[in-house]
Amino acid sequence: MYSGKIEGVGPRYCPSIEDKIVRFADKKRHQLFIEPCGLDTEEMYLQGMSSSLPEDVQLAFYRSIPGLEHVEIMRSAYAIEYDCVDPLQMEPTLEFQDIPGLYGAGQFNGSSGYEEAAAQGLVAGINAALKVQGREPMVLDRAGSYIGTLVDDLITKGVTDPYRMMTSRSEYRLVLRQDNADERLTPTGREIGLISDDRWQRFQLKQQQKAEEMIRAEKTVLAPSEALNQLLVSHETSPVTSGVRLADLIRRPELNYDILTPVDGNRPDLPAAVFENVEIEIKYQGYIKRQKADIAEMRRLEERRLPTHVDYRQIVGLRTEAQEKLEKVKPANVGQASRISGVSPADISVLLIWLSRNREPEKQ
Repeated sequence: MYSGKIEGVGPRYCPSIEDKIVRFADKKRHQLFIEPCGLDTEEMYLQGMSSSLPEDVQLAFYRSIPGLEHVEIMRSAYAIEYDCVDPLQMEPTLEFQDIPGLYGAGQFNGSSGYEEAAAQGLVAGINAALKVQGREPMVLDRAGSYIGTLVDDLITKGVTDPYRMMTSRSEYRLVLRQDNADERLTPTGREIGLISDDRWQRFQLKQQQKAEEMIRAEKTVLAPSEALNQLLVSHETSPVTSGVRLADLIRRPELNYDILTPVDGNRPDLPAAVFENVEIEIKYQGYIKRQKADIAEMRRLEERRLPTHVDYRQIVGLRTEAQEKLEKVKPANVGQASRISGVSPADISVLLIWLSRNREPEKQ
């Protein structure tokens, strides 16, 4: 890698041992993890030692590690180098703009990681099937799933090194939680034909239970009592002198549904997942409300479609950098345009004014 034989940019989040030595030269030690490869083999995997060093160098290096003085290598570490397409050439469906009917997924699109590849395979496969059936495509947006965030990042920002999906990449991660994944994505799955009747009924029942429990938590008032106040004080939160709503108690950081079980006498028999979902919604209600307002604004901009063949260089008021970036990406809507690096809020204002003056841009 450092002799120049490998020219590609290595993965940012799982660098080789030689890459680590160069990039983190100030560190005095590095952890390795020896992992069994299975129940029926003595083979072990050395986690944290990916490498492109020659085999004889790898063996000498491994045997310098205390406890591995007599280690034998069954399969040596190796580096890979692969080409990828420019994801800026793709639609949100992962179909190529210039090659209708061709879809791309996985490392081919400039990403790295098994989950990332699986997510793109799902999007590309679903949309290829929908196209064959003559149905509307499936597009997941940033506010509805991490898959939507991943695809939007790829097709809007492009890649300079293999892309990994992290929660920090989403500005809407407060609503992209594991407890509400079914709520966000099951309706989409049902619409495209991937959710069975039985699963759909179970989902609807859970949603009904959640709605009813949200109402009960807001309406249930607990009278002040010695038992209630002892419970509150024992969890280092202030006692009450008048009636208090169950939801207000759940909002306290020190409390949760489990702790309040002894004083919540009318609690229905519901699945634990329903209580978890309701508790999170109640505790973070103010923050979630604010984020949903941001999502509504984002989706409002997403609805402002941009014409496919517009020449951004001819739009008066756009900065030169914005013109170049918009020409390169060819965003489908104003929302996507606003997420392009180098396109400022002032440029978006110019685009909105231009759209208002060209009310039927598709016919331009």
